[in-house]
Amino acid sequence: MLHRFTTGEAPDGRLAEIRALVECAFDGHFDAYDWEHALGGDHVVDVVEGVVVAHGSVVRRRLRVADCWYEAGYVEAVATDPSYQGRGHGTRVMSAITELVHAGCELGSLSTGSPGFYRRLGWESWTGPSYVLDGDVARRTTAEDAGILVLRTAASSTLDHTAPITCEARPGDDW
Repeated sequence: MLHRFTTGEAPDGRLAEIRALVECAFDGHFDAYDWEHALGGDHVVDVVEGVVVAHGSVVRRRLRVADCWYEAGYVEAVATDPSYQGRGHGTRVMSAITELVHAGCELGSLSTGSPGFYRRLGWESWTGPSYVLDGDVARRTTAEDAGILVLRTAASSTLDHTAPITCEARPGDDW
């Protein structure tokens, strides 16, 4: 069963349960910064017999495409318990997140090493160059180019996928 809540509304113990899930699913490649990035927005969890088996969150970030800034729903910490993978739990979570982005954001975005999972749900690979804005300096992030995906909403339906896309710097991974 899907449940949605903000970080501040999380039931007692739920955030600790989610953190343990994503750390397990990412097999040790999920650090304190990654966890921090997943907080402060909306969480969607799929619960089976009282246990969280899949999670994703969407937080607000400003992204610049060419010279236009968008209030984006940025997807973080999408994970499914390895023993539940391949059963649709992650798809259900991401479908709910996609609805959240469409309902309340100008643009959706995420960075992933598994773009095929998201593309089948309507997310599109970004083909333009990526940057991070560190103060007033835009620094190229070529290593991120292949993993950035966007979800167009009514406010961003005419985006040019070949234009530069820029996020603001943050501790840990910028994208």
